[in-house]
Amino acid sequence: MTKHKIYTMSFASVYPHYITKAEKKGRTKAEVDEIIRWLTGYNQEELEAQLEKQTDFETFFAESPQLNPSRTLIKGVICGVRVEDIEEPTMQEIRYLDKLIDELAKGKAMEKILRE
Repeated sequence: MTKHKIYTMSFASVYPHYITKAEKKGRTKAEVDEIIRWLTGYNQEELEAQLEKQTDFETFFAESPQLNPSRTLIKGVICGVRVEDIEEPTMQEIRYLDKLIDELAKGKAMEKILRE
């Protein structure tokens, strides 16, 4: 079976779209970075290094220092699919991130986005 195209795309190529989506709704790059750090366990320097290296999505999540155990609390539909029902682990991580960015753009409070 061939890998989904998103796995081989560089995270850095999609990252600006996350920021644009958030900023169009009055949110900030700092909030996008906070969400990514919360989900993956990267610190800011590690996140920037991954962006600099043009790391692909599969590697980005595989090298995550500590995927947040609370990420399983993320529920809902993204691209017509319930994130909690996605069976392929890497795709589920990508969709968790998509869902969190959507919640940010919809104006949800950071405490709720970060499942605090």
